[in-house]
Amino acid sequence: MDIVYYGLILLLPLSALAARRIPIGQTVRMALIWIGIFGVAFLVIAQRDRLTGLMPGASAPDGVVRIPMADDGHFYADVRVNGVERRMLIDSGATTTALSEATAKAAGLDLGESQFGSLIETANGRVAASHTTIADLAIGPIHLTKIGADVAPNFGDQDIIGMNVLSRLRSWRIEQGVLILNART
Repeated sequence: MDIVYYGLILLLPLSALAARRIPIGQTVRMALIWIGIFGVAFLVIAQRDRLTGLMPGASAPDGVVRIPMADDGHFYADVRVNGVERRMLIDSGATTTALSEATAKAAGLDLGESQFGSLIETANGRVAASHTTIADLAIGPIHLTKIGADVAPNFGDQDIIGMNVLSRLRSWRIEQGVLILNART
């Protein structure tokens, strides 16, 4: 579909050249120049993230957090939920962030925010949970606001960071046993 789109964009200057009845050699030369201009513009736009470090005054992301893999093969981060410190498991297999009732109460979250509970599929089966919103969630220098979370007594004491948090980051990846979280710029 992109090829069709770019072809249509190229059609406009080519039709203008044809309407002016310019000799074929000159038309081909101008067409190649236009293709070059569009090609360079496409590359600059496609690679803008890599090029930002080369531009003067370009800033680095708000924060980068490096989390080493724990002995059990998981990644745990020290997280502040509305200012309350908790050690949370980062789980890319979890759709949403899940909190224990103790963490939700300590963070002052409104467990009655949603009148309707939800059934969540977990590794241990279905769990009935309440939905709430975390006003401020911080992992080191990374600060996110208005994060949805599910709370249930069946979650036990383990709090989990899910994909709803990871998807709001600029990027996240694992390199040599270290989880690297990059904040959006």
